[in-house]
Amino acid sequence: MCGRFSFAPELKIVNEHYNITVNDGDINPNYNCTPGQLLPVISNNNPGTISKYFWGLIPFWAKDKNIGYKMINSRGETITEKMSFKNAFKKRRCLVPADAFYEWQKKSGSKEKIPYRVFLPNQPVFSMAGIWEQWKNPEGEYIRSFSIVTTSPNELMAEIHNRMPVILTKESEKQWLESDDEEGLLKLIKPYEANKMEAHRVSTLVNSPRNNSKEIIKPVKIG
Repeated sequence: MCGRFSFAPELKIVNEHYNITVNDGDINPNYNCTPGQLLPVISNNNPGTISKYFWGLIPFWAKDKNIGYKMINSRGETITEKMSFKNAFKKRRCLVPADAFYEWQKKSGSKEKIPYRVFLPNQPVFSMAGIWEQWKNPEGEYIRSFSIVTTSPNELMAEIHNRMPVILTKESEKQWLESDDEEGLLKLIKPYEANKMEAHRVSTLVNSPRNNSKEIIKPVKIG
């Protein structure tokens, strides 16, 4: 799964990568993006700008917003089958910008889980594949929410966890947003190349959503 990530690159890098204009104050550095937060996405209905959606997909038929906390991820293998995800996959896709994501490694013979920061060393910002929905709450307000699509792990991630987010190449971002070719879109749901990724252990500060500083992303010594 993907339960945390970070998005704190220089605005110049964001603007150049997505060919958009993000100004100071539009987005704030977030070293610990957490389910339930309003986070930056680029959706297929407004591809020229960054919008903020609730992390945790809320289907249009949901009676309660809290169902979103159970739908922070959508499995790529069943995304065309599950009622909660299949229509969004066909019609409502988005890019979830990040500069890294976190995953926890289970320690053999212990309940302890070790957090790792996973990133692309040669790419300061990248996009995770997402789907989104629009839900109307009892007060009549519309809430847009998203889920990150996940897939099986590559060789690097297999040492840490049994799932990973779908990371899109720069070339496939436009396809994910604009294509109507379901077969072609499904081909994008695959593990990213392991030799283009790195990971290092980080502090357990990341375990708490209350912690959100550069200290979280610093590597810690093992042993």
